[in-house]
Amino acid sequence: MPDEMPRLGLGTYQQTDRETCIESVRRALEAGYRHVDTAQGYGNEAYVGEGLRRADVDREEVFLATKLSTENLGYDDVIGTTEASLDRLGVDRVDLMYVHWPLETYDPEGTLPALDEIRDRGLARHVGVSNFEPRQLEEAREVMEAPIFANQVECHALLGQDELLADAREHGYWLVAYSPLAKGGILGHPVLVDVAEKHDATAAQVALAWLLARENVAAIPKATGDHVEENLGALEVELDPADVERIDAIEEVRRVVDFDAAPWHASTD
Repeated sequence: MPDEMPRLGLGTYQQTDRETCIESVRRALEAGYRHVDTAQGYGNEAYVGEGLRRADVDREEVFLATKLSTENLGYDDVIGTTEASLDRLGVDRVDLMYVHWPLETYDPEGTLPALDEIRDRGLARHVGVSNFEPRQLEEAREVMEAPIFANQVECHALLGQDELLADAREHGYWLVAYSPLAKGGILGHPVLVDVAEKHDATAAQVALAWLLARENVAAIPKATGDHVEENLGALEVELDPADVERIDAIEEVRRVVDFDAAPWHASTD
């Protein structure tokens, strides 16, 4: 199992207001987070970088990840836009660079060797993928020299991603859960509410604690204000096996990120 990735991170999707994003990153780092996730497509790399600089935390203590946009996946574009991301973030390298989606300009024979190149140059310590299905992960392993460090996918109590998690465990990489609270849509689920009452916790904390109880899983909930500290409190929630089994047994399935061209639709053709 790869190490070095703090299992609870701060997501920054839709954090496009400059001061709000900067403050969320600063607040999270000073509260104890050591993993921050952004993307070229979020339009906030510069804000994330400023939050990192404002925080009273050494850069070397923070696991910083960003993602390549779908229009930037040609070989030269991967390298050039990675350098541009580093400039916006104000860092010499990121800890993890993902392919955000295997769509548009994604070409395994061009994109994946470029990931090897940015890793070899020291622009990214690790490389990974996002929203990849099993067939695309297998192809990536065949083409890429560097190991896949992580696959970032939507994952929460209503979308357990068991097949992808099994692949992560078999091949020794992280499954990083985005939208781990299903954009807030699971917080009223009666099982989560009941388990939360048992542990004197919030439903959000229980939902995150369930993810963190799963081997090979990390989670990156986005948060502002007091939710920053609330989510961090998930690390203090110790679910017992019965709690985990109750959440595992939830039958409802729901995606909150879905569209016709998404890889999981193509993979079933």
